[in-house]
Amino acid sequence: MTVKQYLKQTYMLDKLIKSNCEELNQLKELSTSISGIDYSKNKISSGNVVNNAEFTNIICKIVDLEIKIQNQVDEFITLKNEIREKINKIQSTNEKLLLRLKYINFYTWEQICDEMELSIRTIHRIHSAALINFKKFLA
Repeated sequence: MTVKQYLKQTYMLDKLIKSNCEELNQLKELSTSISGIDYSKNKISSGNVVNNAEFTNIICKIVDLEIKIQNQVDEFITLKNEIREKINKIQSTNEKLLLRLKYINFYTWEQICDEMELSIRTIHRIHSAALINFKKFLA
């Protein structure tokens, strides 16, 4: 795994969590929608009503997805803390700030240029040096 791939893990995990949250919201909307009752599926046996409601399956999927999201969030927090600790070991303040903005705060290159008040060429030069220095802490 390259340094960039290692650092981009949090970004990809963040996108995955957001995607799962969108799916979760869709499932929750689906679970609250009203559907017609199919009386042909209800059977009365010894006074008990047996009904395999669709929403029961949806609720199970919601619970499973919530657990999956929580596990991903835990992994995300752990990985972000690990990356932050390694970034903080870098000597150069500019390199440290750039890596934090890019891989912790998920800033675009343009946002980093604005924040650091530097040209895109200078930002890329600092970034290259920062990746070389960061590699020392990947062992």
